[in-house]
Amino acid sequence: MTKRERRNLRVGLLFISPWLLGFFLTALYPLVSSTYLSFTDYSVLSKPVYIGVDNYTDLVEDELFWKSLWNTFYFAALSIPLNIIMALVLAILLSTNMPGKKIFRTIYFLPSLVPMVCLAVLWQWMLNGRLGLINTALRPLTDGLNWLMGTNFAPPNWLADPAYAKLGLVLAGAWGVGNAVVIFLAGLQDVPRTLYEAADLDGCNFWQKTLHVTLPIISPVIYFNGIMALIGSFQVFAVPWIMTGGGTGPSRSMLFAATYIYTKAFDSWSMGYACAIALILFLIILVLTLAATKLSERHIHYSGK
Repeated sequence: MTKRERRNLRVGLLFISPWLLGFFLTALYPLVSSTYLSFTDYSVLSKPVYIGVDNYTDLVEDELFWKSLWNTFYFAALSIPLNIIMALVLAILLSTNMPGKKIFRTIYFLPSLVPMVCLAVLWQWMLNGRLGLINTALRPLTDGLNWLMGTNFAPPNWLADPAYAKLGLVLAGAWGVGNAVVIFLAGLQDVPRTLYEAADLDGCNFWQKTLHVTLPIISPVIYFNGIMALIGSFQVFAVPWIMTGGGTGPSRSMLFAATYIYTKAFDSWSMGYACAIALILFLIILVLTLAATKLSERHIHYSGK
């Protein structure tokens, strides 16, 4: 390297040093440390004792661990498609020349600014089986069905029924898709108008233009929002924890991997065991992210390529 290149390297490293320091202290060190602790018996109050793979062998027989993984995968399978589709539809509608477009954009974005604790408390009330706003709106519908069919349907008791608890959490999460809507809106601004004009000349309708023009052009944005939704859904913690007063719910239907990590670490003081669960959760997210990246390669179109 020449003298000038060495100087440029030093200047460049100086400029990125805050990021490097943050990366080593808040990302790399915790990852390495938790990996080591996952092979130990560690209660925070005493020194970690190396026990090999005992934590991982115990996980194989831990029914609550498998229950938390099942709940996490189930929640992710419901929430990711719903959030992506809802955000995309809203973004397409808000990108049209409709009256009051800016007002509607603000309205749909505001819920994403609500803190998680406030969101959990709000939806805990909205999903109340007896007085909640959701069941108040559903009750006339169920009463009408009961009158027509002679049945005895009733609105679900969301947070007290294992069959509906995770679905209620999915509804609460869908309320805050504003961030994804904004990102989709930014992507829609980059779709060349000339492509729409060419599609109009070919006689394409709205759905054909959306399917063959809009979606291929914004496919990188769809991929980004999908990956963010995947990571967020596998790390869900605050909302179910507050809504159920401890993160388990009826018949442990709201026990997710992140809440199980917390209970093991700070209720049972089994920090090594919690680190083992956290490492497995990290590997699951990593594998799913890599798989999604690989499977979507041929379906993502980058402009200029």
